[in-house]
Amino acid sequence: MSAAHDETPEGAETDFAKRMAYGDYLRLDAILNAQAPLSKSPDEMLFIIQHQTSELWMKLAIHEMRAAMDAIARDDLQPAFKMLTRVARIFEQLNSAWDVLRTMTPSEYTRFRDDLGQSSGFQSWQYRAVEYLAGNRNLAMLKPHAHTEKRVGPLEEILAQPSLYDEAIRLLARNGFDVGAEVERTDWRAKRAESDKVMEAWKIVYRDPERWWLLYELAEKLVDFEDYFRRWRFNHVTTVERIIGLKRGTGGTAGVSYLRKMLEVELFPELWKVRTEL
Repeated sequence: MSAAHDETPEGAETDFAKRMAYGDYLRLDAILNAQAPLSKSPDEMLFIIQHQTSELWMKLAIHEMRAAMDAIARDDLQPAFKMLTRVARIFEQLNSAWDVLRTMTPSEYTRFRDDLGQSSGFQSWQYRAVEYLAGNRNLAMLKPHAHTEKRVGPLEEILAQPSLYDEAIRLLARNGFDVGAEVERTDWRAKRAESDKVMEAWKIVYRDPERWWLLYELAEKLVDFEDYFRRWRFNHVTTVERIIGLKRGTGGTAGVSYLRKMLEVELFPELWKVRTEL
């Protein structure tokens, strides 16, 4: 009986002396050796892996958002829908990750918190890239990355181009909708103001979805993404308050009170407000 359990699955490759194996393809040695706790607390490993995996998911989100924006810009909406659905599901995964981090108690976190120095998730350049790509272009948030060109450079490149929401509005214009001054915009760095014209355009789409089905579906994909993104922000606030209460963040922010303000930020404001108008 035991010998049967030791059998190699029929046809399985077992000699990888000169072949690429699973770990080689995924570069697992680099990934699994990228954790370097600074304290003796066993809970620091959870904290590190939580944030490292979140950064990997955000890397994929950025990849998919860029691809979706390119597809929208060339009026190829079906692939964009798939990519935006994937981004929403990425943030669903990121939401689930908070459940793991919330198993850490305040007592456990305080054992290694001082070892973090001034490092903070507030300084994540990939998180900033997600926000900039979506359209929340708060230029003050470039400052934490200004010390290194390899971080601020990619963010500046994003700011020089239309955002995901800008591409959606430009698509409205290409389909004959009056989006007002939005069609003349060239300064993509500046934070855009909400537009009554854009709201009216979305209202037309939502009142006749059968006629404007592709635009209607795009709008709902954007709302779906922001829905999960908002949940991620809310879970972030809840997790931080559960673990450190109302202390200031390691990066110097006001902690929970700062994060609560972020809950008020809308990425696609007209798409939320149009619901009241219908």
